[in-house]
Amino acid sequence: MQKRLNKIATDTNNFLKKYLKKQNKTDLIKPMSYGLFSGGKKIRSKIIYDIGSIFKINYRSVIHIGAAVECIHAYSLIHDDLPCMDDDDFRRGKLSTHKKFGESTAVLAGNSLLTLAFEILSDKILNINDKKKNLLINSISKCSGHEGVAGGQFSDLNFEKKKISLNKIIDMQIKKTGKLFSFCCLAPVIVSGKFKEIKKFEKIGEKIGLLFQIADDLIDYNGNMQIAGKKTQKDLARGKATIIRVLGQQNSINYANILKEEIFATLKKYGKNSNNLKASVNYILNRNK
Repeated sequence: MQKRLNKIATDTNNFLKKYLKKQNKTDLIKPMSYGLFSGGKKIRSKIIYDIGSIFKINYRSVIHIGAAVECIHAYSLIHDDLPCMDDDDFRRGKLSTHKKFGESTAVLAGNSLLTLAFEILSDKILNINDKKKNLLINSISKCSGHEGVAGGQFSDLNFEKKKISLNKIIDMQIKKTGKLFSFCCLAPVIVSGKFKEIKKFEKIGEKIGLLFQIADDLIDYNGNMQIAGKKTQKDLARGKATIIRVLGQQNSINYANILKEEIFATLKKYGKNSNNLKASVNYILNRNK
């Protein structure tokens, strides 16, 4: 698992470095690169690879699509760390982009990475037909905007210090975290042309996103700064609406395990071809250990 994850991270970073080198040199390239190459594990790109192995997708296409997703993810983290959002000074063990380059630069660098993702997906070097390419761009747009990452972040901030129901928290976390994982799961299905499978893998992605968020919240809850790479136990201090806050630690772990079993049950028909994805799900669940 770790060896494959490292290879995908290296290949995705190499793709992005080459792509940035082809861009016109502007003052925003440096802060964009700082936020983009911050040492993340590229687990979202690994999920694309995992689904791609089920549907026999070309590895080059997997890395290309993964690069676009990592741009979206980096943009969301840069903005998430801003003083007007979650106000984090550190990300993955180093200064947040706004602490390194200033707030306005961080906002613009994040915006530029968001639009770079669409440029990457529309590039002719992604050798798929226009129908599939347009569907990829449409899908990642919805997952990134007010129906996805941005909308989830709005609710996350709006829910602070309020009594929020479990269903609303789950909906918020599906938008903030799950929707981008949904894109990672449905993108290889789109490329394969098996459009009837899209809804199924979209739901799998939402559940993986919830698993990821629960694991992330457990890291913050238990105060493991070494794993988090930033100050921990901030969610409690800010009154964040989390599944742990409603269910408690053990029941949240139990809920995550239920989600895992639901995912595995859906994947049963794919046999050994789904083993890579199962390994990634287990990896995500065990991040807090």
